[in-house]
Amino acid sequence: MVLTSHDKLGDTGEKTGFWLEEFAAPYYVLHDAGATITLASPDGGQPPLDPKSDDESAQTDATRRFKSDKQAQEKLANTYKLKDVRASDFDAIFYPGGHGPLWDLATHPYSIELIQGFIGQMKPVAAVCHAPAVLLNVQINGEHLLKGKTVTGFSNSEEDAVGLTDIVPYLLEDELKARGATYQKTDDWGSLSIVDGLVITGQNPGSSEAVAKDLLAKLR
Repeated sequence: MVLTSHDKLGDTGEKTGFWLEEFAAPYYVLHDAGATITLASPDGGQPPLDPKSDDESAQTDATRRFKSDKQAQEKLANTYKLKDVRASDFDAIFYPGGHGPLWDLATHPYSIELIQGFIGQMKPVAAVCHAPAVLLNVQINGEHLLKGKTVTGFSNSEEDAVGLTDIVPYLLEDELKARGATYQKTDDWGSLSIVDGLVITGQNPGSSEAVAKDLLAKLR
């Protein structure tokens, strides 16, 4: 699982990072199925948590479980650096969202290289909410990985609903379409996970468990 290291919400002076639910729900779906989970981030160490995802209103069974799970907390505080991770050592890769990945993971050379490695080795790549941004600059044999793929991700209407349309560096829905992907969405905040070959994407925080389950099914 790869988390963002970016903590600044544009020029607002506010913090961002990864979204707790989008990490915790997939973590436990995979953990409870017997997966061995390694956590990584561009800078290594403790990834920044989006403070809004820590609000009481954003808590779920999975986030509450994480908050009482010392072992998982310790793991999260000590993520590996992306540059030290190799696709050949793993069966799949999962990217939790939050706004952070729009800034760092979308263009991070080690992340792009990792995804190319997983696809090249016929291993699944999963991303939820804003994290499908990690696919934007991945090319396979000179063509965008997204070209002709059916995907989802945080929608323009959802970005508008959270009041960040003018803050984010780009609108994910627009950029996915610009790379030649067929973009699909359900109602704002509804659950949607799409599997297209080795690429699995989810629309929003409420889709994170569904994406993890689809990844698990692909692994099995």
